[in-house]
Amino acid sequence: MAQTRLEHVNLTVSDPARTAQMLVDLLGWKIRWQGPAMAGGFTIHVGTDTDYLAVYAAPPQPGARAGFKKGAPLNHVGIEVDDLDRVERKVIAKGLVPFSHGDYEPGRRFYFFDADGIEYEIVSYAKI
Repeated sequence: MAQTRLEHVNLTVSDPARTAQMLVDLLGWKIRWQGPAMAGGFTIHVGTDTDYLAVYAAPPQPGARAGFKKGAPLNHVGIEVDDLDRVERKVIAKGLVPFSHGDYEPGRRFYFFDADGIEYEIVSYAKI
C-alpha cells in the first residue's frame, strides 16, 4: 500500500508575516517560501523541510465585510512537539493564553488561539 502524508495546510490570516513569525518563534520552524499568491494575495510557507503551513492573506477589498471568504469550519491545527513545557512558556511570552491542558493517553496537550482566532493544539507524546 502506498504511504501518504499531509504536506501542507493553507490558512487565511489577516497578517501572514505576523503568523509566520509566531510559528518560527514558538516552534523553531523556518520560512520556506514567501511571495505573491492567487488573486493578488500574499502567502508565506512556514514549517520544516517536509511539511508546512501556508499562511495567506487576500488583498484588501474596499467595502468588503470582515471575515474570511471560505468561512470558518476549521476546529484547530494540531502540532506535535518534543518539549511541551518549553513551547507553552514561549506561547505565554508572546502574550497568548494556553487553555484546556490535558494529560491523557497517548500524550499531553494544550491549546491556544492566535491573533486571528485560529486555534492551535500543541501535543507531545514524549514520556516525562
